[in-house]
Amino acid sequence: MVRKISGRPAVITGAASGIGRSLAQRLSRHGSPVVLADVDEIGLEKTAASLTGPVLSRILDVRDADDVHRFAKEVRDWLDLPLAAVFNNAGVATSTTVLNSVAEDDSWLFDINYWGVVNGTRAFLPLLVKQNYGVVVNTSSCFGLLGMPKQSAYCAAKFAVRGFTDSLRQELRGTGVSAVTVHPGGIKTNIIRNGRIHAELDELGRSRDQIEADFDRIALTTPDKAAEIIHRGVERGKARVLVGPDAYLFDLLSRIAPTSYFNVMARLYQR
Repeated sequence: MVRKISGRPAVITGAASGIGRSLAQRLSRHGSPVVLADVDEIGLEKTAASLTGPVLSRILDVRDADDVHRFAKEVRDWLDLPLAAVFNNAGVATSTTVLNSVAEDDSWLFDINYWGVVNGTRAFLPLLVKQNYGVVVNTSSCFGLLGMPKQSAYCAAKFAVRGFTDSLRQELRGTGVSAVTVHPGGIKTNIIRNGRIHAELDELGRSRDQIEADFDRIALTTPDKAAEIIHRGVERGKARVLVGPDAYLFDLLSRIAPTSYFNVMARLYQR
């Protein structure tokens, strides 16, 4: 299903930085009225100030289902045109082994990365179905394709987003509404800096600064490039959008080495 979203209204959560900000800027340049939401008030203001077209900005904690539904009503009242796209993009990170995991951190992550996506989908889906038009775009991850060490909570949430969105896609067959899963690889964002990373539990003895530097080194894609890939993928009618060469590698390994992929990746990393 080819979908045109350029020039039409879009909602973006996690819009204060990273992919969310770049998506907002790109869509605004393409003539779209943009609705921004994030818990980061300062970052949200910076994103809004960088846009050239109509914008509605709202501080929002996606964990709060009732407030997400109130937000959806505010968006409906603001719109002059049918809503074209909802990007459920807000996300956070943790990093620890299952053995040393902190239950509070895992719950915090899952409430945002999974339930935040569910809350956004449930809040806006009735509007999209009523107008029989639009697309729900849910951000999973390349870690929603393969399980990785020290990422049990993150992988669980991103696999859940993938399963939720795949199920929704089948439910929407035959309608004018569709659902897309986005699987970014490493993107040069602040997700690690803003995450709950326990350097004291790092097996390599790295400081938090070293962990952040290592992530920046292996992150291959800029937020602007990610936004371009996502925008084009959605408009071309893709059901799954892979973002970055590492995402394509993860997808390939999930198919050809579904249980031994980490050994392959370790050898590639050593080279």
